[in-house]
Amino acid sequence: MFNTEAVSIAGSLAAFTQTTPESLVAYTENQLRLLYDLTRVMDSSAAVEDALDEALALMAKHLHMMRGSITLISPQTGELRIESAWGLTQAERQRGRYRAGEGVIGRVIMTGQPMYVTNVSDEPLFLNKTRSRNLKSDSISFICVPIRWNERVVGALSVDHLLADVATLEEEMRLLTIIAALLRDAALQMQHGMDEKCALTRPKDFIGNSDRMEIVYAQIAQVAPSTTTVLLHGESGTGKELAAKAIHAASARARKPFISLNCATLPETLVESEIFGHERGAFTGANAVRKGRFELANGGTLFLDEVGELPLLTQAKLLRVLQERSFERLGGMETIHVDVRFITATNRNLEKMVEDGLFRRDLYYRLNVFPINLPPLRERADDILPLAMHFLRKFAEENGRRQIRLSEKVRGMLQEYPWPGNIRELENVMERAILLLGQENMLFQQHLPPALQNAVSRGGAGIQAAFDGGLQERMDAQERASIVEALEWSRGKIGKAASRLGLTERVMGLRLKKYGLNYKDFRRSGRSGA
Repeated sequence: MFNTEAVSIAGSLAAFTQTTPESLVAYTENQLRLLYDLTRVMDSSAAVEDALDEALALMAKHLHMMRGSITLISPQTGELRIESAWGLTQAERQRGRYRAGEGVIGRVIMTGQPMYVTNVSDEPLFLNKTRSRNLKSDSISFICVPIRWNERVVGALSVDHLLADVATLEEEMRLLTIIAALLRDAALQMQHGMDEKCALTRPKDFIGNSDRMEIVYAQIAQVAPSTTTVLLHGESGTGKELAAKAIHAASARARKPFISLNCATLPETLVESEIFGHERGAFTGANAVRKGRFELANGGTLFLDEVGELPLLTQAKLLRVLQERSFERLGGMETIHVDVRFITATNRNLEKMVEDGLFRRDLYYRLNVFPINLPPLRERADDILPLAMHFLRKFAEENGRRQIRLSEKVRGMLQEYPWPGNIRELENVMERAILLLGQENMLFQQHLPPALQNAVSRGGAGIQAAFDGGLQERMDAQERASIVEALEWSRGKIGKAASRLGLTERVMGLRLKKYGLNYKDFRRSGRSGA
C-alpha cells in the first residue's frame, strides 16, 4: 500500500495531466515521486531547454534508463531533430535527425502511436542514427512515445531501457506517455525556437542541416572574417555562388560590393574585357572607357565562377593581379591598384587540368588556399525534403496557393532520385509541380516530371509507377501535365501547343480554362522552347 504522501502526489498528478487518480494507483512510490518532481520542474521558471534537460536527468535517476532524448518537428522544414538529450554526446545529438516515418522515432511521430522494441539489435526499423549504441554487443530495449499538444504531435520522447520483457516495456510505455503529457508545454515552446537556433549556425539563405552541410557551415564561419582566398568545389547547382555570398556577408567587407562573373558564359574574346575593363578604342566597338569586374569590386569581394574555363593567357594575367593587386585595362597604360578579396569556384578537377597543362600550376596554388567542397544533393539526403518544402512554399506563395503538401509516395521518390542537376533541378521540379496542381493541395506522383518518375522506377527502391487518386483524378492530372509541357515547349503559344497535342485552338482554350492555366505565365517564365 502507498503512504499518504504518495496518494496525495497521485491526486496532484491527476489534476495536472488530466489522468484519473485510479489510473495512477498501479505505479510505485518511486515512479509517483518521479512524476511529482517532473511537475515541479515543468512549473519552474527555468528556461525550457534547462527544464527538459533536468527532466531527462530525473528520468535517468528514477528509471532503468540508459539514454533519453526529446525529438521535435521543425516547424519550417518538417525535419525531426533531437533537441534535448541525456546520455548522448553533442556529436551524437547532432546526428539525431530523421525524416517523417523514418526509423522508430519517425514512425511514432508520423502515426502518433507509441512503440517499443524489445531488442534494438533485432529490429530493422531501429536505425541507430546517433551511433551511440553497439548493435552487435549491446542488449537494449527501446521505448518511444509521441508528445502531443492538443491533437497535434509535436515530437517524441524516447529512452534506451535495460533489456526487458514485454510486460515491463508496456508498463514503462504507459508511464512515459504520462511523462510526455507533463513535458508537452515545454516541448512546444522549444519547438517554436528550434529553427531560430539552427539559423544562428547556418548562413543566411541556406537550407538543410545534414552532416556534410554542417562541415560547410563551419568552414564558412571559419574563413569569412579573414581576407583569405577561397576556392569552392562542387557540381553545377550545388550552391557555390550562395556560399560565396555567405562568406562575403559574414566578412568585414559586407558593406562593400560583391561582384560576380561566370567565366563559362563569355566568349574567350570578351573575358579579359569583362575582368580587367578596357579603354576607349582598345578594340573595334570599344566606344567608351569601361571598368572591369576588378575595379567594380574594389574594397569588396570578386567571385569568379567556373574559373577552370579561363584561357591560359587570361590565367597568367589573373595570377599577376593575385600577386601584385594591380592591373591595366585593355588598351591602357595606367596601372590600377585594387583591394579585392578573391573567391573562385569550379565544377572541374583543377588538379587534373594542371597535369594536362590546361591550368597554370602557380595559379592553382594561389587560388586553392582555403578549399570548400559543396556536396551534391545525392550526398545530403537529409536535406532533400526540407529543400523541397522550402521551394514548394516559395512557388505556392507566388501562385497564390497555400498549405501545399507532399504525398508520402512523392517524399519517397524525391529521396530516391539521384538529382544530377542538384538543388537547381529540385527547385525547377517544385516550380513545375505548382503549375500542375489542380484544386488539390497535395503534390502527387503525377505532378513530377516523367523523366524523374522513370529514373526512380528503373532504380527500384520498391516505388511503383501507379498514380495516387481515383481514375478521373489521374486522367485530369495527366491531361493537365501534358498541356503544361506543351505550353512550356511552345513558350506560351496556344496554337503551337494545341497542334503538338492534336487539339484545336478552341479546345485548347477550354482546357486552359478548366485547369486554371494562363498561357502568358509560360511566356514570362522564359522557358526554352523547341
